[in-house]
Order: sequence, then C-alpha cells, then structure tokens
Amino acid sequence: MARTIKIAPSILSADFSRLGAEIEAIEKAGADLIHVDVMDGHFVPNITIGPAVVKALRPHAKKPFDVHLMISPVDPYLDAFADAGADGLTVHPEAGPHIHRTLQHIRKLGKKPGVVLNPGTPIEAIDNLMDLVDLVLIMSVNPGFGGQSFIESQLKKIEAARRRIDATGRHIALEVDGGITPETARRAIAAGADTLVAGTAVFQGGPSRYAANIAALRE
Repeated sequence: MARTIKIAPSILSADFSRLGAEIEAIEKAGADLIHVDVMDGHFVPNITIGPAVVKALRPHAKKPFDVHLMISPVDPYLDAFADAGADGLTVHPEAGPHIHRTLQHIRKLGKKPGVVLNPGTPIEAIDNLMDLVDLVLIMSVNPGFGGQSFIESQLKKIEAARRRIDATGRHIALEVDGGITPETARRAIAAGADTLVAGTAVFQGGPSRYAANIAALRE
C-alpha cells in the first residue's frame, strides 16, 4: 500500500526576521505540518526559540505545529508549549528521567505525543513506549544545527521503527529529520518513513521556489 508522504518544513531554516510570512508561504506551497525546532543550548549546542515565539506564530498557521523539544529537563516546559499552540510535542528519552510519564503528560494535555531517537540512541528505546506515542522521529543527523549531511546508518533504524509501528496496528507517524534532500527523501521513504522534516531543502531559493522544493521531496 502506498503511503501518503507528509512534508514538515523546519522553520529553523526560514528567514527569522519574517517568520510569520515564511509560515504562510510554506503552507501555501503545500506543507502538511510546521516543524518547530526548540533548542536550549544545553541538550543541544544551539539556542532557538521558546513558547512566546510559538504563541506569536500560531495565528499565521492553519497547519499543525509539530514541535520538537530538544531541551533538558523537558518536563517543566510541556505545559507552556502546549498552551502556546503546539499540536504535537516530541521528546527525547534522554531529556527527562521518566520518558513514559512525560509522554503520558503530553497526552493528558490533549496533544500528540512523539518520541525521538538521536543517531546514537538504540531503536530499543521505544519498545516500551509504542502504546503511548502518535509519532516516532528518527534523527538522521545529530540534533543542533541545520544543513548537516544524512547519516546512512539511520536507514536501518527507520526500517526497524517501521516494523515496530506496523506491529502495533495503530496509526503512528514515522518521521525522519536531518539531511533530507530529494535523494535522501526517496531512501528514507523506501525504508518506511511517511513524514519528512526538511529545512534547507524547502527554504533554499526563497518563497518562489517553496512549492517546487516541497514537490521534489514528495516525489
């Protein structure tokens, strides 16, 4: 069965001086989700945006906000990002002492819980979490910066995640983030991905190119 491929442009690669307009432009160009990378300079070596910016951007978007929390500890900030307008909150097992409780809390907030695995995190980390998640995100680069190259070894992890998702019988998105280009997109999809996060590949060339860039990834 052919999977519907969703494209989630990462606003990390957008023009930060005009984020609201950038979100409107990528939605018009065919984006399915808006991927928001939240980094704290502690869990990852970069600092991006907080709940206030998410709240300010929310009125500019009709599509769901797919918020990837690269912050530690993550638990104290779940409510703030939920209140700011996140639709899904994706967290790292390493970002809090009790990932199971964290995912339960996201569900209690009425948001879609997601779990994300860094390149060095084994696939087994999700084995006792599958009943709690709506999304599994496989990082195909080490998180922290845009524009990195796809790590080939993660293709096997995407395949392993697909087997686990299919075994649940539930609809769980399988998202891949990092080094996504039209070429690596094809390979990630072949391995089982159905949602692609792309920053540079979507935003390069400016707004007049966004629709073509998104279409190239989806093909």
